[in-house]
Amino acid sequence: MDLTRAPTTTARIDGQRGITPEGSARAPGPGPAPAPGTTQGPTISEAPQPVLSLVAALLEPILTVAAFLFLTIALTGELRRPDMILSVLLFALTFPGRNRFGKSALAVAADIARSWLFLLTVLVICEWATSSLQYFEPRVLVIWAILTPLLQWQAVAIGGAAYRKSAQLPQSRRTAVIVGAGSPGVAAAKALSGGRSSGTQIVGWFDDRAADRLHSDVNGKVLGGLAELVPYIRQHGVKDVYITLPLSAQPRIHALLEGVQSTTASIFFVPDVSAVGIIQGRLRAVNGVPVVGICETPFTGINGLVKRVSDIILASVILVLIAPVMLALAIGVKLSSPGPIIFRQRRNGLDGEEIWVYKFRSMTTQDNGAVVKQATRNDARITPFGRFIRRTSLDELPQFLNVLQGRMSIVGPRPHAVAHNELYSQTIKAYMVRHKVRPGITGWAQVNGLRGETDTVEKMRARVEYDIEYLRSWSLWLDIKIILRTVKVAFFNSQAY
Repeated sequence: MDLTRAPTTTARIDGQRGITPEGSARAPGPGPAPAPGTTQGPTISEAPQPVLSLVAALLEPILTVAAFLFLTIALTGELRRPDMILSVLLFALTFPGRNRFGKSALAVAADIARSWLFLLTVLVICEWATSSLQYFEPRVLVIWAILTPLLQWQAVAIGGAAYRKSAQLPQSRRTAVIVGAGSPGVAAAKALSGGRSSGTQIVGWFDDRAADRLHSDVNGKVLGGLAELVPYIRQHGVKDVYITLPLSAQPRIHALLEGVQSTTASIFFVPDVSAVGIIQGRLRAVNGVPVVGICETPFTGINGLVKRVSDIILASVILVLIAPVMLALAIGVKLSSPGPIIFRQRRNGLDGEEIWVYKFRSMTTQDNGAVVKQATRNDARITPFGRFIRRTSLDELPQFLNVLQGRMSIVGPRPHAVAHNELYSQTIKAYMVRHKVRPGITGWAQVNGLRGETDTVEKMRARVEYDIEYLRSWSLWLDIKIILRTVKVAFFNSQAY
């Protein structure tokens, strides 16, 4: 099990205080009384950010602003209103800073260079729009632009070294044991004790199984069976207990929790999800009940708002810009063959609901029933003009209207015909997971060469794998990257026909 891809918040049971995320402790005291006739159950809340994350969030903006103010005073002898306005803008653009602690020096330098280039680009655009360069001393700006990223790199290096040193101090070490000496237990140990900045010391494992059923890496490190766990914790003052038993061992886990909760050790449950394809795994609270999400849409909460707002803004701008092109294409379709200009296709959208998707008609026939034949190379149904707009993806431009309607997104898994969904959902594992988001005009699969006809199950399976990978690793930057690559693919790709 790769813990680096697991949810960042780990469920925690600390003494008798109930279930909370790692790092949080429910304050003792009476609190609100439960309603009559009800039992107050355990609660779960967001874990507070580590101190290092707070330092990282403030370090970059403070250094950026402080360097500018210091150079301005040193070289000009005064601070004017434009300088103060720029300082506020710099803080807003750089807050919160990125957490670069724990990365290699080269990785930190590359990350700072990318962020700094982006910041300078934004400032240049602002200067171009406002013609404000005349209000600032050029020497200050040049020295500041060169000096600040070097200061950031040095600050991260010093801070990282200090953190690693403090983590090695005896008072910072937390002794821990792992329950379950299988592959999940070994993976947990490597993740917890890996790196010089780790403050966790794994002292051993506990497991009831015979030696031939245990992982080879724990030979000689098993401290005993589950019955010996609690006495060992009390005798050696163990701070943390990580339970990595499979979910099928629920009765043993329940008995284990009752025993360990009689000690002062904190308890962490590491579920064995190595055989499960996690998509946007998260820990959340549902009316106070902790729930681990295994397969979830990435577009929840603020992510959903960012995705929808970006879709509306981009689609609106693009439609204004391409209006003359769409008019010319509409005339071309009308003159190429008899029939409607716009072809409406039945597709499955968000949560599998049926939607209508718009395209410029490129064929002489309109298959939209229970059986839909995919277009093939040299397909006789495609008109000459239709072949051109299909190859360049211009036939899909009306789908920006679908984006404004909320039926589609600019980037997402491509919508397949309803008949194809019914077929492939029975033959390809996790096929319908791609419908946890709105379908897109373009997608991660399409810019990776999986565009055009999917005449075999293997081709469709490969496309679905890319779609699921998109859900697993979505970010706004990934959407922008896909859009930019789509422009290249649309005009220089020979797979579409």
